[in-house]
Amino acid sequence: MRGPGYSDFPTRYRSATQPTPNYHERVRGDGDGWVVSDTGSPHWGRYGAAGLLLRAPRSDGSPAVLLQHRAPWSHQGGTWGLPGGARDSHESAEEAAVREAHEEAGLVSELVSVRASVITAHVPAANGYTWTYTTVVADAPQQLQTVANFESAEMRWVGEDQVDELPLHPGFAASWRRLRTAPEVLPLGHDDQLRDSLPRTVEIEQGVFVWCTAGHPDQEPSQLSSRISALLQVPN
Repeated sequence: MRGPGYSDFPTRYRSATQPTPNYHERVRGDGDGWVVSDTGSPHWGRYGAAGLLLRAPRSDGSPAVLLQHRAPWSHQGGTWGLPGGARDSHESAEEAAVREAHEEAGLVSELVSVRASVITAHVPAANGYTWTYTTVVADAPQQLQTVANFESAEMRWVGEDQVDELPLHPGFAASWRRLRTAPEVLPLGHDDQLRDSLPRTVEIEQGVFVWCTAGHPDQEPSQLSSRISALLQVPN
């Protein structure tokens, strides 16, 4: 609910053919507002913005990503991106992204496990300020039911290998390649408790992610297997 409403857009970015929608459920926070870059482009969020990159397993164990089809009247309307919006002054990026996903997609925050955060945009603005967009990487145990609010034409779980087929929001398109996961199968015994935590996203080094699934105990381990096993021992 905290993305910009139509009436929030700077006048030169509005469409004359679109009326101002009246949304009584809209929530205002102290982060709502535009930051104009030193080149004159507007960016939503006085304290920056954050979005949730949420993965969940498909029936074959491969990852799906929850994407938002942005409402036609919105900024970059008609493109696909992440649920997200402005950060408030008291919020961390993780708190803002999870809140936005609840407001825009009806997600139950208790079912969202945050794995990492990556600043995917730095924009110089006036007075030495830098506007940032943080992508919060998270997992859900299954493809959760969603309820789209007025900012979305649709919320959809999309196979990670199919994301590039959609017309992506320019900001998301610019960062998607670095946010994608590589598949990794971890050999585990049938009674190994690590099986209970898989499949999931694992950050193997800063900003580098794999989608880890449980494999057969006799499977040959990869070069990453020992590192992933160690990382999975740490609660996250």
